[in-house]
Amino acid sequence: MDGRPPSLLAGPPATAHEPDIREPVRALNRRRDWDESDGADEQPRSIVKKSRRDSSDRGPDAPQKVMSLGDHLDELRTRVIHALWGIAILFFGSLYFGPTVLNWLIKPVQAALRAEGLPATMLATGMFETFFTYLKISTVASVALGFPWILWQLWKFVAPGLYRHERRFVTMLLPMSLMLTILSSLFLYFFVLPVMLHFFVHFGTTVSPTQAAIAEPPAGVAPLNIPVLTADPPTPKPGDVWFNIDLKELRLALVNPKAAPDATVKTIVYSTPLSTSSGILLQPKIREWVDTLLGLALAFAAGFQLPVVVLLLGWIGVVTPAFLTKYRLHALFVIAVIAALITPPDPISMLMMMAPLYVLYEFSIWMLRLFPASRVAGDTTGSEPDGEPSEG
Repeated sequence: MDGRPPSLLAGPPATAHEPDIREPVRALNRRRDWDESDGADEQPRSIVKKSRRDSSDRGPDAPQKVMSLGDHLDELRTRVIHALWGIAILFFGSLYFGPTVLNWLIKPVQAALRAEGLPATMLATGMFETFFTYLKISTVASVALGFPWILWQLWKFVAPGLYRHERRFVTMLLPMSLMLTILSSLFLYFFVLPVMLHFFVHFGTTVSPTQAAIAEPPAGVAPLNIPVLTADPPTPKPGDVWFNIDLKELRLALVNPKAAPDATVKTIVYSTPLSTSSGILLQPKIREWVDTLLGLALAFAAGFQLPVVVLLLGWIGVVTPAFLTKYRLHALFVIAVIAALITPPDPISMLMMMAPLYVLYEFSIWMLRLFPASRVAGDTTGSEPDGEPSEG
């Protein structure tokens, strides 16, 4: 030391006219996280995002590539445009196959109507009803078919910002969700709809039956004998009449005034639907049926996502396999309530919805035991608790 008092080493105190020389150092320390550029060339604070080239090896200490907010917005815009282009291409393809899809959707209704002796004819009471129903079906079909493409574009945008263990969770849940959605549609079309439609059509035709009086015909009067065929004759003559038992229609062949002179078939067939005696004639509308079917498909698709929801809740520690097993009866009651809310008001449809939901609940418990969060994340040393979730 030079022998000076300690107060002299610290320097004189700063005054209002003589600022503290240590303040610039503090300011530099406070700005150590800012960009080096300033003034007119200074850019706003950037968002750090992992580059795609190194995204598969991303970790807490991995090298980072700086992307500005504008870069993120440009990337998002690119993915949205790609997704919309894919949906647009599928939409034009769906317009071509729209009539086929429409016939496929109304086929269960027609089968249920024929089984009860009713004409398999659906009504369109509005001038534009059939056209707008056709557009709705084409739009829904294009979105449904393009949903994997939309998820892929979303994944391309989100994946570079995820760690490797986080990406494992997503790559497991997305395919499972898609498969469950497809399974729900197949189950609805081939199992639930035939039973549900049979119940409602049969109920509608038998709730108010009518009986015609029976008496001997007057003398010299005999009923007209019309041939009953399972299909139309190949070359009917003008004036031929027959009953098509498959279509439940009385059909009449007449001369076609628009037929070409050299045409091989010069007749046109007119028909009128016939039905059994009933006080209530069931004639479903095409728009109402399509809306009902799409609503049922959405409800079943949401209900079949139960394993995905249970896995997510288990991975974040809300539920455990032991907890789900202990409260199995409570879950069955909740499943019954959900099935009653998303299905038509008949007990058969409710039971047919409850059965797969409960099977999916048991499947969720098995999946949560087989794939705990530590195993999906690749942590071989970690362990998952199997008891009840903590209160805190």
